[in-house]
Amino acid sequence: MSEHKHNEECCSHEHHDYEDGGHEHHHHHEEGLKKQIVKIVIAALLLIAAVIVEKTCGLVKWQLLLVYLVPYLFIGFDTLKEAAEGLAHGEAFNEHFLMSIATIGALCIGFLPGAETQYPEAVFVMLFFQIGELFEGYAEGKSRESIAHLMDIRPDVAHVERKGAVEEVGPEQVAVGETILVKPGEKVPLDGVVIEGSSSLNTVALTGESVPRNITEGDEVVSGCVNLSGLVKVRTTKSFGESTVSKIIDLVENATENKSKNETFITRFARVYTPVVVFAALALALLPPLISGDFMGTFATWLYRALMFLVVSCPCALVISVPLTFFGGIGGASRKGILVKGSNYLDVLSKVDTVVFDKTGTLTHGQFAVTAVHPEKCDERHLLHLAAHVEHYSTHPVGAALRDAFPDEATDGCKLSEVEEIAGQGVKAKVENWTVCVGNAKMMDAIGAKWHDCEHIGTIIHVAIDGEYAGHIVINDKVKEDSAEAIRDLKSIGVRRTVMLTGDRKEVGKDVAEKLGIDEYHAELLPTDKVAYVEELINTKPATPNAQLAFVGDGVNDAPVLARADVGIAMGGLGSDAAIEAADVVLMDDKPSKIALAIRIARRTLRIAKQNVWFAIGVKVLVLLLAAFGVATMWLAVFADVGVTVLAVFNAMRALK
Repeated sequence: MSEHKHNEECCSHEHHDYEDGGHEHHHHHEEGLKKQIVKIVIAALLLIAAVIVEKTCGLVKWQLLLVYLVPYLFIGFDTLKEAAEGLAHGEAFNEHFLMSIATIGALCIGFLPGAETQYPEAVFVMLFFQIGELFEGYAEGKSRESIAHLMDIRPDVAHVERKGAVEEVGPEQVAVGETILVKPGEKVPLDGVVIEGSSSLNTVALTGESVPRNITEGDEVVSGCVNLSGLVKVRTTKSFGESTVSKIIDLVENATENKSKNETFITRFARVYTPVVVFAALALALLPPLISGDFMGTFATWLYRALMFLVVSCPCALVISVPLTFFGGIGGASRKGILVKGSNYLDVLSKVDTVVFDKTGTLTHGQFAVTAVHPEKCDERHLLHLAAHVEHYSTHPVGAALRDAFPDEATDGCKLSEVEEIAGQGVKAKVENWTVCVGNAKMMDAIGAKWHDCEHIGTIIHVAIDGEYAGHIVINDKVKEDSAEAIRDLKSIGVRRTVMLTGDRKEVGKDVAEKLGIDEYHAELLPTDKVAYVEELINTKPATPNAQLAFVGDGVNDAPVLARADVGIAMGGLGSDAAIEAADVVLMDDKPSKIALAIRIARRTLRIAKQNVWFAIGVKVLVLLLAAFGVATMWLAVFADVGVTVLAVFNAMRALK
């Protein structure tokens, strides 16, 4: 738990050196886990050695204490240190303090008249506590390892014109007003305005919109987009520090800092449990002897009972079984293709009542496909045949969709010639003896073809043959097969509200929302707009206690929102590295229907954890009362500690299924 807090603190400062800090932090976390495992193994071996010494050497109590102090201090030093630091900072009542007092009590109890030594018990309890810490450290320590993968959208170089020559420099070295060249296939390094050339940009990393955007002179471009075709010259309007890419990175960092660091269930419980137990033990040791009038004569008996009281009250069952339950829930979810980065996110997932979706790549495939063919001068097959041939050499996603729709194009032997790509319009070519134009309305206007719009939602590709309008093809991003099922399942398990946020056009957003039964949608949004909407939704949560908001997305543009939401869920199969780094839950097969399953797993895990808590507390309270009246024996005390732990662990194992 302490390591987890350290991990969170590290991550909140990563933006000071995000190029190197993420990998270094991940390395430190892995090294820390390895050291902890080695430490536990060595302590277990030292404990076995101490037991052998006790059985064979016939040492007296104080000598045995020295022998057992070796494994005890070796495994428990960090816990004792945490307890001491808590005392020094006025925060005494935490699980470290109770573990320290309970185990020290177990070490000391053997020196009371007629009492048996409990040295192995003390070391075992501390050892079990460290194993529980290891489980929780592993599960929660991965929640914010780094956002280093976000650097994948960061342009490495800028080609800037200076004194008649083109220099290759870092984007941060380019001043506002300078002219840069962006070649096909390169990322746009800085925000600016096109002053020469035309091309199309892949903007999916910023807007989530899968349709490439055509640009020409006078159009604005933003950093992080990928230039797909022509060479363009851009006059920069912002420095790199103020560019879109830098702002997205900053948004992720700030959103990560804003995410509430919910304390684990054990820590919250210990705030009440620890002071109650400690003060009850003190009262048990002091009050009866004072009331009896024979303080010195009865103090040893009541002190023995008080120390046994502390042994019984060791939170061993809780500090092991509860993290193990969460760990089991995480493992069970992973087998279903759901990666949960920490047990605290299971807690949040179980309380989700609002789910906010990105559209492209989350509810839809994020890949173009032909959804309708409307011919006018020929049949559907011939229209597709000609369009696929014209787009044979195109690298545009629209071209790929047309070729996929007519796979025979590559082998039917038709002759293709005079291919001409007209920027911002489409492609013109000769197929056999036909002159075929495939493009948008601008191309049809340019050649004088009388086109008409289509009632279908999507990108409309017009086709003209020898100057006459021949029909159009509708291309759209397909909705995932299980998206509607995902929305139905969420409502069936009690999710109150579903919302879709998208960078796509309003008519497309409306169409998808209506098809899937989503409660509300907002379209044509930039990453900052999405963060603002999520902020508003978080601030206007219903009166339901502890209601939580989940955001589901896949692109780099979703990373700030994933980090800002109470719990961020990313598509891991096709999703960007940055979204996966920023998210708390990752769906490894990209199926939105897994969201409801993740919530069900989280709720079941929480139920098992609560069962363990109430079972452990119930048994302990019963034995504590018996111990207070001198009825309980040390064997019963050991059962209340070790036995309850074993039973709670077996119950926790159910979370794995």
